[in-house]
Amino acid sequence: MIEKKFIESKKQEFEIKEFIKKKFGKGKISEVRIERTPVGEKIVITTTRRGIVIGRAGENIQGLTTILKRRFKLENPQIEVLEVENPEFDAATIADRIAVALERFGQLSFKLIAYRELDRLMKAGALGAEIRLSGRLPSERAKSHRFAFGYLKKTGESRFIVNKKLAIAKTKPGVVGVKVSIVPRDTKIPDKIDIDYTKIKEEIKEEIKKEEKKKNGRNKKK
Repeated sequence: MIEKKFIESKKQEFEIKEFIKKKFGKGKISEVRIERTPVGEKIVITTTRRGIVIGRAGENIQGLTTILKRRFKLENPQIEVLEVENPEFDAATIADRIAVALERFGQLSFKLIAYRELDRLMKAGALGAEIRLSGRLPSERAKSHRFAFGYLKKTGESRFIVNKKLAIAKTKPGVVGVKVSIVPRDTKIPDKIDIDYTKIKEEIKEEIKKEEKKKNGRNKKK
């Protein structure tokens, strides 16, 4: 009985998230988080277009609240809208942008689309990134294509610093999966060792000076 309720709850959460993302369209919603509280359900929407999601005088939020009550039987949904801090490094936004480009320009341009996004990330200062496209691109059989640069940790504790998101592009030949992984510019990498070469050079100079003084002292004694 408990397992059934848990499954139903998770299924409802998934349906709510998909509904909100579909309502505002690809590239608008980065993440939807649902928190169960004693006074109701708290729905946190993270977006790159906060104004569009809220609407004029909050009309979009009011409309969404009404739909959530009617369609998903939520008693007291509380919606909070947050702005994405670094949209240029937001994997969800980039994955959606790639999906939209594939749907608009077709799967034949998939390499150009992927390399263009990697170029943007490099110019923005990302430490590393990976784009994986899976589907009929453009062959008859499904394949996986990988585009990447820089540092990208996939094992150990450092894998948690990688921002990963998925998106789906519906093209004429079929569905294409888009997976984006990014290590943002200001990420502190636990296993990366930074060497201060300036300090080392100064220490070497000091050692050279000491050796020269010793040598001059010995020459004077002779």
